Amino acid sequence: MAEVSFDHPGEAGADDPVRLIAVRDEALSLDEVFRAVGDEAAGGIALFVGTVRNHDGGADVEALGYSCHPSAEDEMRRVAEKVVAEFPVRALAAVHRVGELRVGDLAVVVAVSCAHRAEAFAACRKLIDDLKHEVPIWKRQKFSDGTEEWVGAC
Repeated sequence: MAEVSFDHPGEAGADDPVRLIAVRDEALSLDEVFRAVGDEAAGGIALFVGTVRNHDGGADVEALGYSCHPSAEDEMRRVAEKVVAEFPVRALAAVHRVGELRVGDLAVVVAVSCAHRAEAFAACRKLIDDLKHEVPIWKRQKFSDGTEEWVGAC
């Protein structure tokens, strides 16, 4: 197993299954998230990548702007710890981007490793669904017609 280095704020040590939690204003790395959930006892790793798509509700999207409350990382950790308590998680990681993103950019990357694939899929789905609903991160969509719309800001 490759050694994982924890050199970013929001990361925990190897004894904590919540290995990486971060909100960043820089490009996200699939490799970093994948490495963070590596575990010799894991038979399954589920990874979800959310990207900026070019449409929403029939309108052409040109870009997104993500912003967050200062408590966003703490709330991400709270959600992650709930997933760890509910599922037999070996390791978990979640990073979300803030700032201006273009179509195709990575907006969120989450991963979960478990002993078995079904558990990993279920835990990963719970993690991303709860992050979307509970963490104070909001997006402003910019459409090709010059209009803008806030999503999740209410």
